Amino acid sequence: MSFMPWNEQFVLGIDSIDKQHRWLVDATNRLHDQVGAEVPDKKVVREILEGLVEYTVDHFILEEDLFHRLGYPETNAHQEEHDTFTRKTIHLLLNFEKDQNITGEALSFLKDWLQHHILQVDKAYAPFLKSHGVN
Repeated sequence: MSFMPWNEQFVLGIDSIDKQHRWLVDATNRLHDQVGAEVPDKKVVREILEGLVEYTVDHFILEEDLFHRLGYPETNAHQEEHDTFTRKTIHLLLNFEKDQNITGEALSFLKDWLQHHILQVDKAYAPFLKSHGVN
């Protein structure tokens, strides 16, 4: 069983966003597997962390662009959540580059944040976007 199993609860019904969420969950699982390995491959861990930073920024830009174009009323609060996660993932990458190990606490943060964000915060905007023809 994976660290953060993907399940249908994560599906918003918006294909482009669902694919990105799936990638983020898979990356979190890959990071967990590497960190839990007897001898983690530091190059792979770095690549996963760099990918998480890059991908979350791209994903958040997509969401926020839709929010601005369509006038989503919770845009500012949603952006604050994105900013918090972006800062945390950048912090993880910078600390790793300073030879600090990725901890179970950091992995739990990623998992908990993604679950909360997708299942509650993102699920809240899905009906709004769908009502504006986004699918």
